[in-house]
Amino acid sequence: MSLAEITSQMTQRIGAGGQFKKSVKFDFGADGLVRIDDTVSPVVVSNEDGPTACTVKVSMADFMDIATGKQNAQMAFMMGKLKIEGDMSVALSLGSILG
Repeated sequence: MSLAEITSQMTQRIGAGGQFKKSVKFDFGADGLVRIDDTVSPVVVSNEDGPTACTVKVSMADFMDIATGKQNAQMAFMMGKLKIEGDMSVALSLGSILG
């Protein structure tokens, strides 16, 4: 899955906003990033860098494995495949937008 496809799916899942009420950035390293900010109206889902409450650093391949259920996010975190910077409570609520 490409960065554009991930961004499109995140846009669909966030919708008009109102449920997540947080800001997070998925940093895929050289593959780019997806920033979600549901603290503003309209909701921002973009590939442009900006401030967020939480940054999740993960490879795109590991992100896809987590999003599709092939890999457990907690296990990926413990194995160092997923790193979290900032507000951990935001990271813990990501299930609502990852499906």
